[in-house]
Amino acid sequence: MTELRPERAAAVRQRGTHASGSEKAPNGRRAGRRRAPKRPWRLAAETTAVLVALAVAFPLYWMVLSAFRPAGEIRSGRPVPWTLNPSWDAFRRVFEQQEFGRYFVNSVLVAVTVVVASALIAFLAATAVARFRFRFRTTLLVLFLVAQMVPVEALTIPMFFLMRDAGVLNSLLSLVLPHLAFSLPFAVWMLRGFVKAVPEALEEQATVDGASRARFLWQILFPLVFPGLVATSVFSFISTWNDFLFAKSFIISATENSTLPMALLVFFDTETPDWGGVMAASTVMTLPVLVFFVLVHRRLVSGLGGAVKD
Repeated sequence: MTELRPERAAAVRQRGTHASGSEKAPNGRRAGRRRAPKRPWRLAAETTAVLVALAVAFPLYWMVLSAFRPAGEIRSGRPVPWTLNPSWDAFRRVFEQQEFGRYFVNSVLVAVTVVVASALIAFLAATAVARFRFRFRTTLLVLFLVAQMVPVEALTIPMFFLMRDAGVLNSLLSLVLPHLAFSLPFAVWMLRGFVKAVPEALEEQATVDGASRARFLWQILFPLVFPGLVATSVFSFISTWNDFLFAKSFIISATENSTLPMALLVFFDTETPDWGGVMAASTVMTLPVLVFFVLVHRRLVSGLGGAVKD
């Protein structure tokens, strides 16, 4: 057997050292992946977040619990955060109300109309504010913010007279118009940032390729700002669905046009309110909001990253 020259032997040993080092590298990486101990400030932040979440969720838990409690436990002077005898009687009383189904349909019609109309109008308005230069544009944006600062209660009486003069009292239109007016400023202000995030070069490229402005607006810009539309739709839906003030003020005699929050008044009595029915009706009202949020929650956290590529 021939001997290796010193230079060749050194090269072989060096390769062996590299090979053994490469074999140890994964172990080293695995060792580096060990979870580091959490810092005290991070642990405190996570604990605070959990406590805040529990404080926010507790009223919802108590509402659902009260809906399943028998009447005797609800009126008990020593309430406990559980029940050993759940009952469906409160939900049965809710669905036995003759007008409950009509109230539910009215709420759906009003909420869907406000969501769709506010999304389309806000999208067009935000595009105009972000893409075009015109006089009083800054003033218009400031007015959007000022509109959010005015309490709704302060405008209820003036809006009542407006609805009366327009002849739309006691109709669903008297609920759609106020919610649409209060949803648009927030929606336009928020969508303006989404529209500005889309490069103008994209519109120029689409024009060069032969796309009209309308085609660019609906086939390119609309999908890119869709996450912002979803966020504004959640705001519009929740504020419209849970509205009680406008429904109580503008629907006076035509009870067939009342919305779901008005169904809660059926269970209130001056002497013995039906708290089980109130909690059951509130639980039924909460379910559509939860379903709507579950359907769109992915869009809420999505952004424009990766949507526009070079």
